Amino acid sequence: MNRAMPTGEVTYRALFCDLRTDRVIDALPLTEVEFDDFIGKPGQLRATVPLPDAALAARAHEALRPGRTAVWLERGADIWWGGILWTCTPAGDERGRLDVQIQAGTFDSYLDHRVLSGDLSFPAPGTDQFEIVRALVRHVQEQPGGDIGIVLDDELSGVLGSHAYARTDLARVREIIDALAVLQYGFEWRIQCYRDSETGARIKKLQLGHPRISTGSVPIVLDRPGPVITYSLPTDSTVQANVWLARGETANNNSAAASLPQMSIPAVAAEDLDAGWPRLEGSSDHSGVSDQGVLDGLARAELARARCPQVIPEVTIRVDGRITPALIGASVLLRIRDGWHQGGTDRRYRVVGLTVTPPGRGKGETAKLYLEPEDA
Repeated sequence: MNRAMPTGEVTYRALFCDLRTDRVIDALPLTEVEFDDFIGKPGQLRATVPLPDAALAARAHEALRPGRTAVWLERGADIWWGGILWTCTPAGDERGRLDVQIQAGTFDSYLDHRVLSGDLSFPAPGTDQFEIVRALVRHVQEQPGGDIGIVLDDELSGVLGSHAYARTDLARVREIIDALAVLQYGFEWRIQCYRDSETGARIKKLQLGHPRISTGSVPIVLDRPGPVITYSLPTDSTVQANVWLARGETANNNSAAASLPQMSIPAVAAEDLDAGWPRLEGSSDHSGVSDQGVLDGLARAELARARCPQVIPEVTIRVDGRITPALIGASVLLRIRDGWHQGGTDRRYRVVGLTVTPPGRGKGETAKLYLEPEDA
């Protein structure tokens, strides 16, 4: 944008860059901005570019190229969000006013648009699962036109795996990484965006964590009454299970015999049944998996996630100096005192996502935090 978006003491600025080179094309004004970021799934930016005159419309027409334009959102001197422009919808109203509604996805969404260009194999005794993920991203970026500048480190998880991926499977690279992540001793991943403190360069880095992505050592305290404006603490047992079955591909090579899919040994939380819980069963399908040991491990991993009723807390707070996108993976201590929690509740959570709404007319800057109980 020619000018930064005024927001009181807060200044946001949107940069539109070439995806492959990160060359700045333009900076355009935005209204109706909302953006989010998560562990384990792509985040989005939704905004409107107003076009009050032909000159700005011409600039926007040049800068807004879905599929090849990167979007960086700066808050002051810091990078708060980065991703790829995927949709662009120009619209005009009955009074002749023009604007463009845009939607962008975090840089990990790029891996939804890439398939393997060749076979990849990681044979026994196995390769560290972090190195497998990095090998997949390297493969993506080594293909002509495929390098979008994702930075890789060399940390290891200590968990080895033996896997083979065929080009003919036409699997999306993000699907492959997500399937690795949900194995019994899996990991979490995201593309972290920030500004390099020494060079000032905009960085998009593959962030991996085993078993979880964790940042910081001291939890941030969030109080209600206090900075917590609203909260929602649902309890959902519709996805709870204490028995799990994983189903894979057909493993029968005898064409004369009936073809049946490979099944895992049932994973059972016997302690829950002994404690009086009713039998609650769940199942999952895993295309391309026919190894009995892998299926058994998948069943155990799915059971571990499904045993406890799913609680997906959300809290909306006013953005202060403690709240930044770097908070993803950090611990918070939520303290609520109200009619439902008359005795008070003090519980630690991990931030697994956030949605930020910049300040607007008559509204302050807020962030909705998506939380995961640390004892889950």
